[in-house]
Amino acid sequence: MMDASEQIRKFQEFFDVYYKAKILEKVSKGESFLVVDFIELGKFDPELAEQLLEHPEDIIKAAEIAIEGIDPEAKRFRVRFRGLLESRAVKIRDIRSGHINKFVAVQGVVRQKSDVRPQVTAARFECPACGNIINILQVDTNFKEPSRCSCGRKGKFHLLGKELVDAQGIVLEESAEDLEGGEQPKRMNIFLKDDLVSPMSEKRTNPGTKIRINGQIKEVPIFTKTGGQSTRFDLMIEANYSESVEEDYSDIAISEEEERQIRELAQDPRLMARLVGSVAPTIYGHEKVKEALLLQLAGGVHKTREGGSMTRGDMHVLLIGDPGSGKSQLLKRIQLIAPKGRYVSGKGASAAGLTASVVRDEFLRGWALEAGALVLANKGVCCVDEMDKMSVEDRAAMHEALEQQTISISKANIQATLIARTTVLAAANPKFGRFDPYGVIADQINLPPTLVNRFDLIFPIKDLPDRDKDEKLASFLLGLHQDPLSQSAEIETAMLRKYIAYAKQKIAPRLTDEAVGEIKEYYLKMRGSGGEEGAVKSVPISARQLEALVRFAEASAKIRLSNEVTKEDAQRSIDLLHYCLSQIGVDPETGKIDIDRISTGISATERSKIMIVKDIIAELEASLGKIIPMSDILRAAAAKGVSEDKVEEAVEKLKRSGDIFEPKKDFVQRL
Repeated sequence: MMDASEQIRKFQEFFDVYYKAKILEKVSKGESFLVVDFIELGKFDPELAEQLLEHPEDIIKAAEIAIEGIDPEAKRFRVRFRGLLESRAVKIRDIRSGHINKFVAVQGVVRQKSDVRPQVTAARFECPACGNIINILQVDTNFKEPSRCSCGRKGKFHLLGKELVDAQGIVLEESAEDLEGGEQPKRMNIFLKDDLVSPMSEKRTNPGTKIRINGQIKEVPIFTKTGGQSTRFDLMIEANYSESVEEDYSDIAISEEEERQIRELAQDPRLMARLVGSVAPTIYGHEKVKEALLLQLAGGVHKTREGGSMTRGDMHVLLIGDPGSGKSQLLKRIQLIAPKGRYVSGKGASAAGLTASVVRDEFLRGWALEAGALVLANKGVCCVDEMDKMSVEDRAAMHEALEQQTISISKANIQATLIARTTVLAAANPKFGRFDPYGVIADQINLPPTLVNRFDLIFPIKDLPDRDKDEKLASFLLGLHQDPLSQSAEIETAMLRKYIAYAKQKIAPRLTDEAVGEIKEYYLKMRGSGGEEGAVKSVPISARQLEALVRFAEASAKIRLSNEVTKEDAQRSIDLLHYCLSQIGVDPETGKIDIDRISTGISATERSKIMIVKDIIAELEASLGKIIPMSDILRAAAAKGVSEDKVEEAVEKLKRSGDIFEPKKDFVQRL
C-alpha cells in the first residue's frame, strides 16, 4: 500500500484536474462536502480507486487532507464517493465478516429512522497538575477519557470542550423484488452523519423510500447483561454517500431528448388510444377500465387553500368482478407502471401493515413507528387485491387514508399523523363469488357502504357467456400463448412511466369556463332527474361525484399535456362516471340512478316505504293503543299502494334498527 503522503499528493493532483472549480464554489457557498465520481477516480489512478475499496478510512482521510491543501478555508470538508461499480454492490443478506472495514454499496427500502442527534467526534481535556491539553478522538460508541498525562498523572481530567456532529440511524431492509421464494427480507443498521442528515438529504431517507448507500462496514460490540463484552459482534454501515433509487414521480429525471419524444407523442391524434392500449396490452377488452386507470395514474391537481385545508387530487378506483376476469393482472400491471407502486392482497394485509405500527426497537432504543403499505406508497399507487377477504377491522383502517390522505397513530405514547397521499386501486369479488346477472349489482358488493363511497369510480367486471366476445377472447389468449411477444405495447413501459411522470411534474391544468359549464350542467341534470317516491326524493348524484368529475377532467388534460381543462376533458370524465353509475347505482324499481344504493346501501324507494310504514304505525297507535296487529298495518299499507312483502321487509328493517319490537307474535309496538 502506498504511504499517506503519496496518497495525499495524488488526491491533490486529481482534485486540481477535475474538481478545483467545484471545491472553490462549495467553499464560497459555505458548503462542507464534495461528491466525487468513483469512475473518474478510477480513470485517473486505478491503484488509488482500488485502495479506496480495500482501506476506505485511510483513503477518505487522505482525500480530506488533500482538499485542505488546495483551499485552506476548507476545514472539516467531507468527501463523498458516488457511482461505485456493480462489482462492489452487495446484498444485505450476503454481508459477511470478510466485508468488515471494506467500502461497499447496498440498496434497500428505509423501514425506520431515528431523530437527528449530536455525537461527539473529539474531546479536549486539561491536566489539573501541569495544565497540559490532551486531544482524544472519539471513535468508539463509549465516551473515552485520557488514561494518563505526560507528567505522570493518572485519574480525573478536566473536560475543556468537545466537537459535535449531527448523527442519525436508519434501518435499511432488502426490497421485495431482490428476494427469492420463501426468503425473509434482512435488515441492516446504517449510520449517517454531517451533511447526510441535512434537511435536504433527510427527505431522501424517509421511511418507504428506496435508497442506495455507499459506505464502510464496521463491527459493533454487543454487551451481555452482566456488562461484559460478547464474542458476537453486530454489523453496521457507516454511510459515505446516499442516493434515492426508486423515486416518486417528482424525482424521476427526464432528459431533453426524452422530453422532446414526450412532446411529440402528445401531438399524436391517436394519443389516448395508444396510451390506453399500452396500459395492459396482454389483457383483452376492458377499454373503459383501462382508460380510467390511465387517468388515475395521471391524477388530478392537489389543491391547498388558505387556512391549510386541502382537496385531494388522487383518484381511487374499485374493480368488482367475477373470478378470472383479469382484475389481479390489471393491478399487477399498474404496480409496474406507477412510480412507487405497491401491491398488497386480502388476507395477507392487516390494519398495521396497511397504515402504520408502533414497534419496540433495539437499534434506535425505545418505540419507533414502522410505516405500512399506504404510507410507503406516498405519491405512488397502492394496489389492494382481494379487498373483500380482509377482516372488517383491517378494512376500517383505510377510511382515513382514502379521504383525508393522512394516517393518525396514537399508541405507546406516540401521537403521530403520517401523510399518505396515495392513490388506491382496489379489487374485490361480489358477495357470492360471482355476479347474479338478474340481481342488483349494488346489493352484491360485499363491502361497507362508507368505504365504497370513498372510491371515485366503481367498475363491475362481469363475465357473461357471449359467443362473439368469447371467440375473440379465446383467439387473443391462445395467440398470446403461441407467441408471448405478439401483444407488445405501442409505447414501452419505461416511456409510459416517463410520460406519466412528466405530466404529473410539469402540468397543473386549470378548469376553463366551458368545462365548468359542462360539469355543472350534468350535475344539475342528474340532481333533477331523481324520481320522487312518497316523501323521499332519490339522490342520483352527490357532491363527492362532482369532485370526482373535476379530478378526472384534470387528469384527462394532464394526459394531453394541456394546461387547460377543456369541454372534451369534462365530457370524457362525465362518460366514465355515467358508465359506472348506470352499471351500479340504478334503483331497480324506478330505473333511475340513485347514489344511495352505493353510499348507504338503502335506495330512496326502500327508504320511502320505511317512512310510509312508520307513519302508518304512528297513526294506528293513536286509534288502537300501544300494541298494533300486523294485519291492520298490512291493510292500511295496501290502501296506500304498498305490497305485503315490502311492508314485511320495512317492518324487519325497523326492528333491526330498534324503532319497533314484537311483544307477541304478529303484533308490533313502538319503542
